[in-house]
Amino acid sequence: MVLKSQNLKAIVAATLLTVTFFSPFTANAQDSTDESALLEALAEADSAAALALDRQLQALWGNSGSAAMDLLLKRSLDAIERGDMKQAVEHLTALTDHAPNFAYGWYQRARVYYLIERYGPAVADLERALFLNPNDYNAIFALGNVFEHFRDPERAYQSYLRAQAIHPHHGDVTSALERLKPAIVGKEL
Repeated sequence: MVLKSQNLKAIVAATLLTVTFFSPFTANAQDSTDESALLEALAEADSAAALALDRQLQALWGNSGSAAMDLLLKRSLDAIERGDMKQAVEHLTALTDHAPNFAYGWYQRARVYYLIERYGPAVADLERALFLNPNDYNAIFALGNVFEHFRDPERAYQSYLRAQAIHPHHGDVTSALERLKPAIVGKEL
């Protein structure tokens, strides 16, 4: 009986492996991992579709490809939610040290640095994040926030326009553009 049970387990495992390995991917599954297709769709989408595409892009960009690095990211995001910025910076520093090509880690650490008013490191991390992923509209928006904080509305406005070109329905970007437009357009007249 034990021998039959072991054989049955092996057969089930082999069947699951075969089904998993040889099953065709659905179009949706492939599209959700194709950044350029998602970005192209986002630029053309209506506001409802843009929300779903934004979620897909954030999930794609937030996946480091390493369980250990994803755990560091999760711990840092939990620390941010608790308001423990020191712990968040520590986790994100470990993340950027061990996964220096993971743009989302740099963006998240820039966010924390901005929140604790360490603007120099925030700008450096945003530059690194945008070097690695020039399409991250949230990092571009954050850069606009930094420019606005330092009273450079023209550069902030240009950053927001760049973010809007990628994600036309980004609510924060739209609000920032509306807020700055009178000052910028007024200067052009």
